[in-house]
Amino acid sequence: MENKFNLTREQNIFIAKRNIVDYIWKSANLEGIGVTYPETQAIYDGGIVNGLTVDKIIAINNLKYAWEFILENKDIDYDYKTLCHIHKLVADKLVLDQELGRIRTTPVNIGGTSWKPQFPIESQIKEELESLLNQENKTKTEIAIEIMLSVMRRQMFIDGNKRVAMLFANKIMIDNGCGIITIAQENQETFYEKLIKYYETGDMQDLKQWIYDTSIDGIELNNHE
Repeated sequence: MENKFNLTREQNIFIAKRNIVDYIWKSANLEGIGVTYPETQAIYDGGIVNGLTVDKIIAINNLKYAWEFILENKDIDYDYKTLCHIHKLVADKLVLDQELGRIRTTPVNIGGTSWKPQFPIESQIKEELESLLNQENKTKTEIAIEIMLSVMRRQMFIDGNKRVAMLFANKIMIDNGCGIITIAQENQETFYEKLIKYYETGDMQDLKQWIYDTSIDGIELNNHE
């Protein structure tokens, strides 16, 4: 699974900033936060949007702050601590304070399936992250997708797991100039079908390949003289 894009970190950040509202809008809708693109743009710009719940506005602003964190901080480790910090940003004011940045201690249900994730164990998450990151035979793109899917299936947190997982994966992608993982609106139904299958079986190969084929954004640079 080759890297689709070979950018500098600065080039990748430029792309992310240029399309940031689109990425936030798609990410929000992926977790059932129903907002339109114009509403997302207005919230991002600090405007007033009538007809939206307070929680939706908070969720969009939280995604804005989380994106700013991964774009503006270069020397951050891809570790458990960073996952927890991203959750604090994503879920602020949306979950209880004692649940912010902490692995969940209550069971969760997954819509569309009877499968239930096990309770997350900090040591297992740290070990799995380290193992996935240190795969010398795989590209950063493949590693980022695998980590994203692993974090989603773990369901570490009481809420916001897909947002956290995608932001964390995109931190890896951007730092290594590999583009940006983003699920287009028209592909979200297919994504959920494949995600449920992955949750139930633990086999990520089909979903990983589908994300690679359909859901990596970037630009081709022409370096010809």
